[in-house]
Amino acid sequence: MPSHDMARRLHRYGRIPGVTDIPRRAVTRGAKLASLPLGMAGRATLGLGKRLGGRSAELVAAEIQQRTAAQLFSVLGQLKGGAMKFGQALSVFEAALPEEVAAPYRAALTKLQEAAPPLPAATVHAVLAEQIGPRWRRKFAEFDDHPAAAASIGQVHRAIWADGREVAVKVQYPGAGPALISDLNQLGRIARLFSMMQPGLDVKPLITELKARVAEELDYELEAKSTRAFARAYADDPDIRVPAVLGVGPQVLITEWIEGTPLAEVIRNGSTEDRDRAGHLLATLHFSAPARARLLHADPHPGNYRLLADGRLGVLDFGAVARLPRGLPAPIGRLTRIALDGDAEGVLAGLRAEGFVKPEVDVDADEVLAYLTPMLAPLAEDDFQFTRAWLRKEAVRLADPRSPAYSLGRNLNLPPSYLLIHRVTLGSIGVLCQLEARATYRGVVEQWQPGFAEPAPTPRRRA
Repeated sequence: MPSHDMARRLHRYGRIPGVTDIPRRAVTRGAKLASLPLGMAGRATLGLGKRLGGRSAELVAAEIQQRTAAQLFSVLGQLKGGAMKFGQALSVFEAALPEEVAAPYRAALTKLQEAAPPLPAATVHAVLAEQIGPRWRRKFAEFDDHPAAAASIGQVHRAIWADGREVAVKVQYPGAGPALISDLNQLGRIARLFSMMQPGLDVKPLITELKARVAEELDYELEAKSTRAFARAYADDPDIRVPAVLGVGPQVLITEWIEGTPLAEVIRNGSTEDRDRAGHLLATLHFSAPARARLLHADPHPGNYRLLADGRLGVLDFGAVARLPRGLPAPIGRLTRIALDGDAEGVLAGLRAEGFVKPEVDVDADEVLAYLTPMLAPLAEDDFQFTRAWLRKEAVRLADPRSPAYSLGRNLNLPPSYLLIHRVTLGSIGVLCQLEARATYRGVVEQWQPGFAEPAPTPRRRA
């Protein structure tokens, strides 16, 4: 259940008189989500029948996996609120899913990132009137009632500001807060369904983290503050462009319009040069923002990025950010360098000091280094080819209960202070693998990750 403070903040983003809520009735939304485990049970029964009929367990499992993914993405795509937010967050890990599951639904995942059923124009007008005044049209030379984009908690309209600038007007769906919490609670109850798509895939931590950030993402005034901080940090930057904020209310945000190729389109049809360029810029944004803005863009799905004609990366949607007043933690950089140097004892000592290995847990230093080394492949050479195949191999190695890495991983701990950084880093790598980008990842990390470029301590001798 949301805390009292979260409930108070969600109430602020509740219903507007005379405006239809987005949940389209809670009973209907609940029925859609409830259909997921029922469908899973039906497929499992069907699978048992097919096995009794002589089909191999592997073929039946693959068929159930594909049908489960089809139903999952279909239902998520019909809903806004938390289901849509979760679908977007999950979509960045699409590259780690088995190809036979991922391929048929890649288009559905892209739709989750780029579009959703729009609100009626009358509803949009009512929100604008309530948020920025009954004479809201006077602020615009033109306003397009048809949304240019739509996502989990709001939709974006293209308009011309009174001074002639093209702008993006983000309008929050009425009732978005209660819908988010309701959907995420329901998804948490059916989390085991996702293991049908990928054995070992645990989405509960992702759902928990999304719920913890709901109130922040609904607060467009807070998002405006974060956007302005990013815009200051990257003003006149040759690689990154952030839109200026022109107006804001609790449920309306007006920024400069950024014209460019959506990253989802680059993933589908982009040239090798564009893919590599986008990958380099994504890595640069991820590692440089904590140093330059003291913030981390925490929603790394392709719908939030544009590749501009001048070669820059346009960055959108700063509703989800991590505030890092001291930048990225330097111990991670030092431990990564030590691991690349092969100092197993030094790595284990550092992991214990940072809380990744609890004092009472007994693990072998060489096994820990062997567990970490494949993950660090992008940093072991000057440039690295990110691929779906590499990410799937790592996903299987870490999530397959039969793998030694799986057993070791269960003995490791992720301290709360690293949870969001870890999730965002994994999400960013997932997008790089969707791009199949060759990126100078090591060079970016050397420039921006504290501790990584510093000389590693002398390797410790074993007793």
